[in-house]
Amino acid sequence: MHAPPCPPLPWHDTSLTAEQRVDALLERMTLPEKAAQLYGVWVGADPEGGGVAPHMHDNLPAAVDWEKLITLGLGQLTRPFGTAPVDPAIGARALAQAQRQIAAAGRFGIPAIAHEECLAGFAAWKATCYPVPLAWGASFDPDLVAEMAAAIGRDLRRVGVHQGLAPVLDVVRDPRWGRVEETIGEDPCLVGTVGTAYVQGLESAGVVATLKHFAGYSASTGARNLAPARIGQRELADVLLPPFELALRQGGARSVMHSYAEIDGVPAAADPRLLTELLRHQWGFTGTVVADYFGIAFLQTLHKVAADAPEAAALALTAGVDVELPTVHAYGTALVEAVERGLVAMELVDLAARRVLLQKCELGLLDADWDPQPAPGPVDLDPAGNRELATRLAEESVVLLANPHGLLPLAAGPRRIAVVGPLADDPAAMLGCYSFPMHVGPQHPGTPMGIEIPTVLQALRAEFPGSAVTHEVGCAVTDDGAGADDFAAAVRAAADAEVCVAVLGDRAGLFGRGTSGEGCDAADLNLPGRQGRLLHALAATGTPVVLVLLAGRPYALGDYADRLAATIVAFFPGEEGARAVAGVLSGRVCPSGRLPVSIPHGSGGQPWTYLQPPLGLVGEVSNLDPTPLYPFGHGLSYTSFSWEPAPLPPGADEMTAHGAVETAVVVRNTGTCFGTEVVQLYLHDPVAQVTRPTMRLVGYARIPLAPGEGARVMFRFDAELAAFSGTAGHRIVEPGGLELRLASSSGTVRHTWWVRVTGDERRIDALRMLACPVRTEPAPPQ
Repeated sequence: MHAPPCPPLPWHDTSLTAEQRVDALLERMTLPEKAAQLYGVWVGADPEGGGVAPHMHDNLPAAVDWEKLITLGLGQLTRPFGTAPVDPAIGARALAQAQRQIAAAGRFGIPAIAHEECLAGFAAWKATCYPVPLAWGASFDPDLVAEMAAAIGRDLRRVGVHQGLAPVLDVVRDPRWGRVEETIGEDPCLVGTVGTAYVQGLESAGVVATLKHFAGYSASTGARNLAPARIGQRELADVLLPPFELALRQGGARSVMHSYAEIDGVPAAADPRLLTELLRHQWGFTGTVVADYFGIAFLQTLHKVAADAPEAAALALTAGVDVELPTVHAYGTALVEAVERGLVAMELVDLAARRVLLQKCELGLLDADWDPQPAPGPVDLDPAGNRELATRLAEESVVLLANPHGLLPLAAGPRRIAVVGPLADDPAAMLGCYSFPMHVGPQHPGTPMGIEIPTVLQALRAEFPGSAVTHEVGCAVTDDGAGADDFAAAVRAAADAEVCVAVLGDRAGLFGRGTSGEGCDAADLNLPGRQGRLLHALAATGTPVVLVLLAGRPYALGDYADRLAATIVAFFPGEEGARAVAGVLSGRVCPSGRLPVSIPHGSGGQPWTYLQPPLGLVGEVSNLDPTPLYPFGHGLSYTSFSWEPAPLPPGADEMTAHGAVETAVVVRNTGTCFGTEVVQLYLHDPVAQVTRPTMRLVGYARIPLAPGEGARVMFRFDAELAAFSGTAGHRIVEPGGLELRLASSSGTVRHTWWVRVTGDERRIDALRMLACPVRTEPAPPQ
């Protein structure tokens, strides 16, 4: 006679609700076991080696007693693939083994959530390096960004990773900030829509997307990393917060990372108004809030608002931070001490542990049949499908800034091409600081990149097989490393060529080890090092010079614009970026990228973005002219387009504060090659109770068209899109006139419609709209 089967433990019982399963766990757990669910452990991070996070050396323990530590359980495993080069298949097996050890060591058999960086692709050795987020913004293509994110998510899940620390939804406020490359742009509509698409793609693969950095990080004083953010509540509410709102409401992100910033003297990690009142009570967020790396410790060590680790733990937990990353510092024994000293209520520990365990339940980590074993066989994290996505996004993100004499495309193929510059033959020139080769690779010299990354020089030789392509470095990226002979050799090469392609810009790095990236802030927007002098010398030869700028931020180009035959910018375009640039130069690719950030005329006068009220623009009250050389949304094509706006029907130019109007334009490709137009809709509010940006983006659409083909583009403009924070501090739509501006950039308006909001002022307490719904259909024949 067989014994009856044992009933499953209640937290393993999938017939119960997630809440019931988690409640059964919490009522059995001790305070130290609950605290153990609230921190991560960074296994393999070397406190004596090179740092990949701020103050890493100060906050990492000298050693981790792994077997002792996991007896209480463990909330998170930090970057099992993104800490050192590891073969993906070996890494997947090692992660599975670690998870089995964690589950076996604790009383309840709960594995950890494994997280990784995935800002420009899965930050692992041999994984695809996609274009950086600033290039996503340049594409103006949320659908393609969602495809890329879904592919990244599938790669993460395949090797056992559950959470991705992306996207960055900070809106650029000062282009000198080193982390501009990680952002999507200077406009909240663009940042919000593209960032939300990334979230949807990542979450569709079952990976927890983590919004960062919440909030105010990009508004740091003087563009210095971690500097105080001296911003008002209206700028916070109307510029910096909307992308997070959209990504939570429409994207379904399940995690938020607090920022390092302090706003009006209160660090984000210790701000209950931000992390609890706004995020949870007003916005209804139910997921987890995770700390930016060492952010809780920084309350004690950098911000000086806590005297010791227990006080830092109490401040963060009270504010609403659920998980300490990357490793245990304040949420272990220090948090237990904080509870025992009465610094923080036990109920808050329960609340945070409940959120973490509910997320583990969603991920299947509490199921009785949970099995971390990866599929057998090799793991390819850079398959052909990934490279095809990287190619498409790179091609769509290259921006043709200027082509005044029609030199481009170089369709006939010049007989002699000189390729000059420190980035011309450097594969690292394609990559941002959160790609594995740039983020972790420098700590492991001699390790190959692990993936194929063609350089611009190699791509041009392949693109123009009938041309003699010569190469000279000319100068280093940042210093006088190249001697006078090298400078002169570059000038001679340009003089002897029919066309000179100057490949200049940034090298990504961390904490001063690059010209762009985290902790690599710029004092001004001059081209780094002697690159500007080199560009002048090349132009002086009389040979037509095409500037290819590979960068992580905009640079001032006003001193060179009149001397260049053409200018292209590609914001760290990823492993296929060089081929995309070469395709644009040859005409194989018709450029369709648009600027997600303004390109300044001069290097001073910062910070400045296009979101300016009237007194922020050029005027008689100041001798400084901040007008950009190339405005937000700008980008040229090799074909031409006609725009045929439709007038508003009679009576359709009025709406209440709850209403909407629909505008339409027919766009036709009037040129000779296939191309893509990016139609942009801006809002101008001429009179409001507080100063408003002269114009701001409220909708856009990418329209690919064959020669002679047309499309009808329809924007539904809801009055809610005109909402702003009024004098009383809450969001309103007020009656009055509005101007809708149909434009090819923020500096080139093609058509305007005037509409009027009638009736009473409307207060908006719920989450607001950020972008117009857009529909397209084939245009009627001419």
